[in-house]
Amino acid sequence: QVHLVESGGGLVQAGDSLRLSCTASGRTFSTYIMGWFRQAPGKERELVAGISWSGGSTSYADSVKGRFTISRDNALNTVYLQMNSLKPEDTAVYYCAGDSRSGKGYEYWGQGTQVTVSS
Repeated sequence: QVHLVESGGGLVQAGDSLRLSCTASGRTFSTYIMGWFRQAPGKERELVAGISWSGGSTSYADSVKGRFTISRDNALNTVYLQMNSLKPEDTAVYYCAGDSRSGKGYEYWGQGTQVTVSS
């Protein structure tokens, strides 16, 4: 079992940067695939970025490539999402999620953190 808590959201202007953090409880975090999702009002939740258990492999949605960077520090049980050059369309609730690689997909979720980008 892993309990995830996000932080770092807020209200920023277009072009600004934010770094989201997601801290996990539990000793098995380092074995999990981790992802950042977002959900904007009236839209489906989408996968923004993912990172392998070792951090050696990452993937991004086309909409954030070149602007967002996902990373993790397994010693701190934390995964990060560095968001640069933010746009109003990045406004959403951002969630981190964990995949234990048991075949169930992303089964552990944080409570979400709001990111609002004003134009």
